[in-house]
Amino acid sequence: MSTSGIASASNIQMDYMKLLVAQLQNQNPLEPLDNNEMASQLAQFSQLAQLESMSSSFAEVLVTVNRSYANSLLGKNVTFYSMDETTGVLEEKVGTVNSVFNDPVTGESLLGVTVGEGDDAEEYTLGLGAVLLVEN
Repeated sequence: MSTSGIASASNIQMDYMKLLVAQLQNQNPLEPLDNNEMASQLAQFSQLAQLESMSSSFAEVLVTVNRSYANSLLGKNVTFYSMDETTGVLEEKVGTVNSVFNDPVTGESLLGVTVGEGDDAEEYTLGLGAVLLVEN
């Protein structure tokens, strides 16, 4: 089993089964393993696998909800903070969401926001967490 990452519940359960078989093959006949304890441990592994599956399902739902929310912001004015490159001071900005896209690396929903109009317009890319206020 790899120690570099978190093992899935099924990998842990498989390792436990291998250990259990080895224990059964090498047990002392005068002191056998407790069946109730083995059954309890197997039930715990089953619960862990179900929780792992639920966590994965919730993560997928969250991605869908975030995408839907990001799409609902199209055409709306959003308020956010931006760091002024010359002074290093945070400035409050208000702009219009004109595009929604997903980061190809992280899968995060991002907003394309335009602040100002005409030649003075500035383009910003924001994560949903950067939005402070949404207005029509």
